[in-house]
Amino acid sequence: MLYFVSTPIGNLGDMSIRAIETLNLVDVIACEDTRTSLKLLNHYNIKKPLVSYHKFNERSSGEKILQELSSGKSVAVITDAGTPVISDPGNVLAKLLIESGFEFTVIPGATAFVPALILSGMDASRFTFIGFLPEKKKDAEELLSPYKNIPSTLVFYSAPHDLKRTVAVLYSVLGDRQAVAVKEITKIHEGAERFTLGRGVSEETPRGEYVIVVEGGKAEQNPLNSLSIEDHIKAYIESGMSKMDAVKRVAKERGIPKSEVYKRSIE
Repeated sequence: MLYFVSTPIGNLGDMSIRAIETLNLVDVIACEDTRTSLKLLNHYNIKKPLVSYHKFNERSSGEKILQELSSGKSVAVITDAGTPVISDPGNVLAKLLIESGFEFTVIPGATAFVPALILSGMDASRFTFIGFLPEKKKDAEELLSPYKNIPSTLVFYSAPHDLKRTVAVLYSVLGDRQAVAVKEITKIHEGAERFTLGRGVSEETPRGEYVIVVEGGKAEQNPLNSLSIEDHIKAYIESGMSKMDAVKRVAKERGIPKSEVYKRSIE
């Protein structure tokens, strides 16, 4: 069995009892950075063989982990902080495990965006987690574009040296909106700065990892939005638009996923 195990994002007291039990149970622990993980493991007196598993060796290391599982060993995967796969290595391995027929499970725990969303005070009934933006501005803008009119709170990650650049790109695509930058979650200097994207953050020398929470957009206004989704699609098809083009147009104007609109078009 393979276990994806969540670890603290700052405060070591957030390590769950089940996570400690699991790490003591397995034969091997795969770490994003063995030096960082050793500090945590030593704190809880966990002594296990460690192997390297990070974003630069996900596939090759993943194949070695499959070999360990094939030999009957149990493996735990941890990252430097938080939950594997969520803006951290692990997704490639999860797919390899499914393709190869190996069982795996998750030992849940800390992850940064949930407490940040709560600390922001913004609408948490519907939110979209996007994570880190690409380094190139053009790629970041292309990634953001489909989310511009989605009426749900948006959540991003940012390294301290990228904070101002990230906010600037968000402003260029999303326009001026309310936002909150949450830093050092669970640590001594935890804090939340409320600002607008147009004004930007006030901190001159950002430190620590950041979660940026941004208010949702407004779906493009169109008189047809008052119709049911089915009738909205029908109106565009009757105007000469193909079914798929009508689905795309309706999804964009209503700020909802294309898959949801398409499902309604075939009911």
